[in-house]
Amino acid sequence: MPPVKAFVTGASGFVGRHLVAHLRDCGDEVVPTDRSDGGPDLLDADGFATLVAEVRPDVVYHLAGQADVGRSWTAPVETLRANVEGTYNVLEAARSAEVGRVLTVTSADIYGVVSTDELPLTESAPVRPVSPYAASKAAADLLALQAHLGHGQDVVRARSFNHLGPGQSDRFVCSALAARIAANELSGETEVRVGNLSPRRDFTDVRDVVRAYRLLAERGRSGEAYNVCTGTSTSVQDVMDRLLAMAGHEMHLSTDPELFRPADLVELRGDPSRIASDTGWAPNHVLDGTLVDLLEDWRKRLTTAD
Repeated sequence: MPPVKAFVTGASGFVGRHLVAHLRDCGDEVVPTDRSDGGPDLLDADGFATLVAEVRPDVVYHLAGQADVGRSWTAPVETLRANVEGTYNVLEAARSAEVGRVLTVTSADIYGVVSTDELPLTESAPVRPVSPYAASKAAADLLALQAHLGHGQDVVRARSFNHLGPGQSDRFVCSALAARIAANELSGETEVRVGNLSPRRDFTDVRDVVRAYRLLAERGRSGEAYNVCTGTSTSVQDVMDRLLAMAGHEMHLSTDPELFRPADLVELRGDPSRIASDTGWAPNHVLDGTLVDLLEDWRKRLTTAD
């Protein structure tokens, strides 16, 4: 894809920062916006529409929203408004400004309750969300489809499975485990608190994820949904074991009931065939390398904080 003008919502978030860097590396002109940096709130429809009209981008990457699954159980209305109403406002603003393409990013959590014989999940799998977060992302996905079918809008839907990498918040499981190990290395503590380690997830390095987003903006078929995933699953226990092997001293695990979610899916694993076929994308990073980078990032963050 030749360089384009890209507008990125949620640009200061974990994935947003990586996406902005990748787009700029590709030569794109990037206009980032994020509420934390003084940008308009997605619920401010008029303010957001004015900004998009002023920027007149070629493509909008919509990453902003409430991304914490655990928090969605205690703040469901806030989650629904941010992810559903916010997505509607982005789509409407892009239509009004005649933006060439919108990439909406939802989540594999929309697939929800699945049995092992349904894996790997294709994009035609039924949507059965478990958490309020998953329900909000399912609704956002449908809004994007409706914009395409009802308005003829050029929208591509990315359904991202679990991703991780440097810069991720400790609200997410792999990053939280790495943060606790790095903190113990500094303090000399040996206990690592953990929740449910049995779930299996399809983990992708964030740097591969943002490559997928740009390729979808370039080559994705309008109206289609695409799983962004590796096609393999790894248990949280396995991730924990790998991180412990990288730790500076021996540590042991202790189960903390406070870290368990009200509901946790046994396994999520996607089929990346469609994105591979349509864009040529495939992940470049292996999990061990990503975990090394994640743990080193936490060591640096905690050392700097001290």
